Amino acid sequence: MSSHEPPLPTFDQAARYRIRIEGQLDERWSDYLGGLDIRCASPPSHRAITVLTGTLLDQAALIGILNTLYNLRLTLLSVERLAE
Repeated sequence: MSSHEPPLPTFDQAARYRIRIEGQLDERWSDYLGGLDIRCASPPSHRAITVLTGTLLDQAALIGILNTLYNLRLTLLSVERLAE
């Protein structure tokens, strides 16, 4: 690894994520989902896709969000860790 590359994050560091799910979540779920920004990202003529974006404290918080989405029976489409 080059000394000019930033160190890889560890599981206990905050990180910014983008989570895409099938279905539509109301923005009122934001507080329940760790304060993530909730936006509908699908054209009206297609299936509903919701994008959740924001910073989570660590991977435990991410797992909590994913478990909540699972319990709501929402289909997970992708989870992406975003660059800082």
